[in-house]
Amino acid sequence: MRFSEFMQEWLYGEDGYYGKYKEIGKQGDFYTAVSSSMFFGGSIAKRLISLVEEGFLPKDTTILEIGAHKGYLLADIVQFIFTLKPSLLDTLRFATLEKQEGVAKMQKEYFKNSFGDKIELKVFRDFNEISLSSSFVVANEIFDAFACEAVKEGKMLYMDGFEPYFDEQDSSVKEMCERYSIQKGEVALGYEAFAKDLSKSIDRFEFVTFDYGDKDARSDFSLRIYDKHRVYPFFSLTKFAKDETLEKEGKSLETLYKKSDITYDVNFTHLIEAFKQNGVHTHSYQTQLKALVEFGIIELLEMLRKNSDEKTYLNELNKVKQLIDPSFMGERFKCVVFRKV
Repeated sequence: MRFSEFMQEWLYGEDGYYGKYKEIGKQGDFYTAVSSSMFFGGSIAKRLISLVEEGFLPKDTTILEIGAHKGYLLADIVQFIFTLKPSLLDTLRFATLEKQEGVAKMQKEYFKNSFGDKIELKVFRDFNEISLSSSFVVANEIFDAFACEAVKEGKMLYMDGFEPYFDEQDSSVKEMCERYSIQKGEVALGYEAFAKDLSKSIDRFEFVTFDYGDKDARSDFSLRIYDKHRVYPFFSLTKFAKDETLEKEGKSLETLYKKSDITYDVNFTHLIEAFKQNGVHTHSYQTQLKALVEFGIIELLEMLRKNSDEKTYLNELNKVKQLIDPSFMGERFKCVVFRKV
């Protein structure tokens, strides 16, 4: 079995990790920007409002979140629109794209419980259900969850059950390795198809996405597993670099399979090129720190400082620091803004 098939089954197969709702944050396996602070969604809401005011998007555009988990980010965006420009809630439309049936149902229930009949949430189950004239699209940490191949010295990783081995690359993987100068590391699959589907489904959009990684291939493996906030390098659980301490703790690929998250760093050069091939240009690429400051997160904090008590302000300030601190999420995570006009 190719490693990409193994990873796809791990995350999205029957009883896969993402097949059912998973807690994110303190009670889960990892933190995200969404679980760190509602001001992450607030800054994105501020960005959207500016696009409507500038005329890039109409007042009745659809805000579409892809990979929305339970819907916390989209709900935060709604809350901040209510605070910053409440009249837009009369015209904007809200939607998610969610293929997992159980998660889609939970998103609908969460919005119903949060907003009653005031906000209607449309859940698309597939790209072929989407046909929009305009949209503001947002996604947080989805591209690190696309299946990938792991390559090294002209070979690629295969799995025999839970036993890994390297063998010859197929021609398509070899071509991608040459195109993106990848000698050792991960080769993501599906970016091109995703970009094509998004471009085909929406006539005009801005797509804001956040993920961790770098502009260029790092020439090493970043493949890793998150389990209850512990990080396990994938190969430390294999014969190639087995960690005896983990073995004594009962940690193995088999015990973590489908119960923990498996991920890798995004190669943003590959991602950007995939969208370019499908007629979508890159409006900006920058660190999460720079993007959130540009979107207006500092202004939002100043508004909070003026309209709340000091304890509330300091509490939210500390949460926002996790988003923009260069030693935490600020530099490690990147933001790409894609546009189709």
